[in-house]
Amino acid sequence: MTTRARSFDAAAALYGAHRPAYPPALFDTVEALAGHPLDGARVADVGAGTGIATALLHARGARVVAVEPGDGMAAEFRRANPGIALVRGDGDRLPLVGGGFDLLTYAQSWHWTDPARSVPEARRVLRPGGALALWWNDLDRTVPWIAEQDERLLRFLGAGRNPFRALPDGLDFTSRQVRWSRRVPLDAHLANHASHSAFLLLGEAGTRAFLDSERERLLAFFPDGSVEERYVVTLSVAVL
Repeated sequence: MTTRARSFDAAAALYGAHRPAYPPALFDTVEALAGHPLDGARVADVGAGTGIATALLHARGARVVAVEPGDGMAAEFRRANPGIALVRGDGDRLPLVGGGFDLLTYAQSWHWTDPARSVPEARRVLRPGGALALWWNDLDRTVPWIAEQDERLLRFLGAGRNPFRALPDGLDFTSRQVRWSRRVPLDAHLANHASHSAFLLLGEAGTRAFLDSERERLLAFFPDGSVEERYVVTLSVAVL
């Protein structure tokens, strides 16, 4: 794992408290593209972090096991989800039985893998006809204030603010977008940004300076201190 990937361990509680969840429509779409319901399905949620996606898969009736490499994230996962199985590992070396799963999910975590290793591992652990589901949850840049904030983030953090994302070659993916929104306090919106790896590596002083400036800007849009965040989840599913 890279230093950037491991940066989350020191901020696991922040991550778990302020990262957005996922809408029911996302899991409806996963079921449609995978070709079978989540209820009763054998699912591995890889790069599970604090368990945001894992808990929602579990709530849909999936027999889910989480795979997480980080010490801090795993500890926060166990605190928040004591009834869900967790094993230590990552997508490049899945500690899972071959042919044992109907679905592998990577909620905002595929970009931390090496596809030369993670694709063969996905093929190994999925049953014939099983599905690989990758998704990323991003603020919706069609919303003017979000687009303006995104430009400020780009200027401040540079091109490295988002890890490189690409679908692996050699698999036939079907992709969909799911739009949704949530309303949160302004400080929760800013804490969500602070939980991203670029800010975690930047350090407290630089992060605080940027977010203090953002707080002043956003109060002009949301004077009551309540922010409506609009998101786009980009989902890609390949049946193997």
